[in-house]
Amino acid sequence: MKISADTVRHVAKLARLAVSEEEAARLAPQLSDIIGYADELQAVDLADVPPTSHPFALVNVLREDEPRPSLPRERALANAPDTDGEQVRVPAVLEG
Repeated sequence: MKISADTVRHVAKLARLAVSEEEAARLAPQLSDIIGYADELQAVDLADVPPTSHPFALVNVLREDEPRPSLPRERALANAPDTDGEQVRVPAVLEG
């Protein structure tokens, strides 16, 4: 399918994109090539290919979620600039 500069300007207008004459002239053959490539892909016989959501088998590489001892609260709060007992004190961010 041949895309013209007029078609590029029309689609750009629908998408509310500013396209100069030079850009429209440059984009027209590029978009024609993209449409041509999509047409080539449509011609591929996929009758024996099962549908997939990903081209590779996905494997979970994360460790098992097992309970472990956590960081002691005193050590977690050691570098906090301001604490209030067992909590980090931060400036208020909401207007009351």
